[in-house]
Parts: sequence; structure tokens; C-alpha cells
Amino acid sequence: MVMSSNKSNSLLKIAVFLGGVLFYQEAAISKTYLTTEEAATIFYQNNKMQKIMLSLTKEQMKSIKKKSGVRVRNSEMNIWRTDAGDWYIVDNVIGKHENIDIAVAITKDGKVKGVEVLTYRETYGYEVMNKKWLAQFKGKDNTETLKLDKQIKNISGATLSCRHVTDGVNRLTETWAQILRYL
Repeated sequence: MVMSSNKSNSLLKIAVFLGGVLFYQEAAISKTYLTTEEAATIFYQNNKMQKIMLSLTKEQMKSIKKKSGVRVRNSEMNIWRTDAGDWYIVDNVIGKHENIDIAVAITKDGKVKGVEVLTYRETYGYEVMNKKWLAQFKGKDNTETLKLDKQIKNISGATLSCRHVTDGVNRLTETWAQILRYL
């Protein structure tokens, strides 16, 4: 009897361990589709870009949140300006549980030139990388807050990723309107 109980306990421990490993692997799925440089090339070919060091103040972060409706999570920005005055921003948004790294190109007039997903870490909802879906952002600016199911179509099964990418674009166009256009 004791031997059987020890064997059951061992099997239970193995099952719990394997379950944890499988869960961890599912949660840790990550795929990089484009590097920062590859996305920059898509938007600006081989145009020169200059890295701009920018740290948002608490007041700027509050103001951007107030106008865009989206909290600014990072005060440090990864931005570049082209010789033509356009902007290239690498940022991240939350999908359902994990970060989604995005690149957003904004013209010198504040209109979205394009959006690309760089790294996607969720187990589902990857449809936000669809070129047709991402193309909806082209030409948008901060003059109206983009809403899912209004100006931006939703993708069934990827609702949170769609909403958060949309929120990220709203936040970045508002960042352009309040700060970048004056640099």
C-alpha cells in the first residue's frame, strides 16, 4: 500500500510539473515579425533618420492621457525624425496579457503613414498583423479619437489586441500633436 501511495504521489507531481511547463510555454510564445530597422525601411526606404532622445514629463503624460483617453505607460520614447520631418516611433501596447511591439510612422503633418506589428507575444489574436487591418490607420490623426467598431473595424477573436493597438495609435498621434511637432 505505501508503495502504491508513493507511486501515485510521484505521478501527481510529474503531472503538475508537466502542466506547469505546458502553461509556461503557451504564455511565453513570442514571434518577431519585423525588426525596428526593417519596419523603418518599409516606411522610409533608405531615408536618413535621426534618433531623438525624449523623456516625457509627468505633466505631458497627463495631458496626453486626457486628450487621447489612453494612459502613457513609458516616459522614455523610442523616436526618430527623418530629414523630411516625418516621425518614426517604436512603442508597445498590451494585447490581452502580453506586450505587442508596434512601429508607427507619422508624417510631418501628423497623419499616420503606417503601422506595423514588430513582435507579437499572445497565443491568439495575431490577426492584428493583417496588412488590410493595419491599413485602416493610414491618414488618421489626432483630430478624432479612433474607436474600435467605429472608425476601425474589429477582428473577432482579437478584440483586445485590436482595441489596444487602436489606443496606442491614438496616444502616439496625440503625442505628436502636443510635443513632437514642436521639436
